[in-house]
Amino acid sequence: MGVVVQKYGGSSVADVERIRLVAERVAACQAAGNQVVVVVSAMGDTTDELLALAHRVAESPARRELDMLLSAGERISMALLSMALNARGVPAVSFTGSQSGIITDDAHVNARIVEVRPYRIQDELARGRVVIVAGYQGVSYKKEVTTLGRGGSDTTAVALAAALDAEACEIYSDVAGVFSADPRLVPEARRLSEISYQEMQELAEAGARVLNARAVEFAKDRGIAIYARASSGEPGETVVRRFPPRAPGRVVGVASETGLVLLTLTTPDAGRLRALLAACDARGAHGKELLFRGGDSPHASVAVSLENVPDWSRLRAELQEHFGDRLAVRYGVGAVSAIGAGINAGYRDLGVALDTLAALDVALLGVATSSFRISLLVDAARVGDVVRHLHSALVEPAPTAGASTS
Repeated sequence: MGVVVQKYGGSSVADVERIRLVAERVAACQAAGNQVVVVVSAMGDTTDELLALAHRVAESPARRELDMLLSAGERISMALLSMALNARGVPAVSFTGSQSGIITDDAHVNARIVEVRPYRIQDELARGRVVIVAGYQGVSYKKEVTTLGRGGSDTTAVALAAALDAEACEIYSDVAGVFSADPRLVPEARRLSEISYQEMQELAEAGARVLNARAVEFAKDRGIAIYARASSGEPGETVVRRFPPRAPGRVVGVASETGLVLLTLTTPDAGRLRALLAACDARGAHGKELLFRGGDSPHASVAVSLENVPDWSRLRAELQEHFGDRLAVRYGVGAVSAIGAGINAGYRDLGVALDTLAALDVALLGVATSSFRISLLVDAARVGDVVRHLHSALVEPAPTAGASTS
């Protein structure tokens, strides 16, 4: 009897009826002879609602207290799912992150898992119970409740799969796998039957929402295959695992994100740039891209996502006090990224991306490249247009019969 770890996102447990459907799927998995561990997110938009509530009480809520508040959402889901299973005659028990042995560092709101001690989970599995775990949370070595940042339930699931030597880690959401672009923006986007860890991590970091980038990194380090599926039962899946290198220059997908702020420092030297980055780090505002230009009018720009920055107003005030008019802040910035192994082996793909912006008359605010990614910073209002046209221009054509979709 093998261990299967399943994770269900917020949309999969958004209401009582969906929780009952998840309970049916979990019960069927156990009936097939598996020991089942289920990781759940908060119901629907609960986390956003709790975060909004916190900001109504305090402009810059204390991070420790945010963790105490936000971790409550997953506890509701875990208890309800356990009740639904027990009502069906399936023995189940729910655990918080700390009860599950998820040990993290002490970085509140964006903690990292440093160790998993799943002893209580193993004991309950041996007793024939399904174990329901609250995702997105753990306990620090200081015995403080911590949360793992947006999408942290994915990381919980992968970490438990590694600690329990699970046969599979199944991630369920409202879409049947990973697509070459967001189907809401690009109707012709196609599902990828398989994708490498590195490409998936880059897609996730660039804004793709199906899987969490940190979870993919965790899976890559430990060689755990991830199966991304739809909780609705819609056929199809994407398998994320280690694959041999593909031919360079093939683009597997286009991802995007909005809600970025561009911080631009004029006349930067090493000391000022270091001070800017240190101030961002101290507030958890980790940069998405760093752009630097020297010469007669030197400047450095850092693109920051506001999604995981609970005290942006305080950070901005600190930056303005420290840098004065040397620092410009631009809101309404978006990023569109094309992903593929060896995408920058030559300049063709970057050239096509730049031609696409020119044809759309979209201003380029910045560009960053790596061996797996081309990222374009543009006005957030034009992100949808750029994604659609870049997908059409760059994403590899559908494979012929019998070929891998990678």
